[in-house]
Amino acid sequence: MMTTLLPPSSPVLVAQSAPRLSLNAVLDRRGTVDGAWWPRTRDAAAELPALISAVDQRLDRAVLRVGVHVDAWDHLPRRIPARGRQVRVGWFRSADPHLITLSIAGTVPITLLVIPPRTAAGPAMAALALAAAGTVGVRPADILHPAAPEEGSPGRDGSASWENEGGRVTDPVPVRPATV
Repeated sequence: MMTTLLPPSSPVLVAQSAPRLSLNAVLDRRGTVDGAWWPRTRDAAAELPALISAVDQRLDRAVLRVGVHVDAWDHLPRRIPARGRQVRVGWFRSADPHLITLSIAGTVPITLLVIPPRTAAGPAMAALALAAAGTVGVRPADILHPAAPEEGSPGRDGSASWENEGGRVTDPVPVRPATV
């Protein structure tokens, strides 16, 4: 069974809308992702031209190639027309379906988190901000779906959660006042 990241396409006029994109200002490659992109549909042929144009403009460099997970998108073209060139689109099954990779002229590739199109505005905006703020040690899925409390910290129900060595952290025992 194949996992699909993005819900089915819906007829939306994408070309008239600015891409919802966030980029880390430093692009230091220390984080898991270099930013995030919130497409309006899962139609790659309709969405990728605006993304490529926006990244070209923001970085003042040309996107040369785009790498996507083949099962996460509809209408995958082999090439996307861009200002003065054709941008190749690589389709992969081994890639994380939550990510898109852009090869940029004169620099290392950048990796963007793909926020599913039908994500509610609040969580999508939070993911856009977090992805651009730095993501050292944070998995893409954790940006999309923030985790419950950290391991070893009290859970929502007041019980402790599992620690990383496989044991169970004991719940704090209430201290009873001594009776004399």
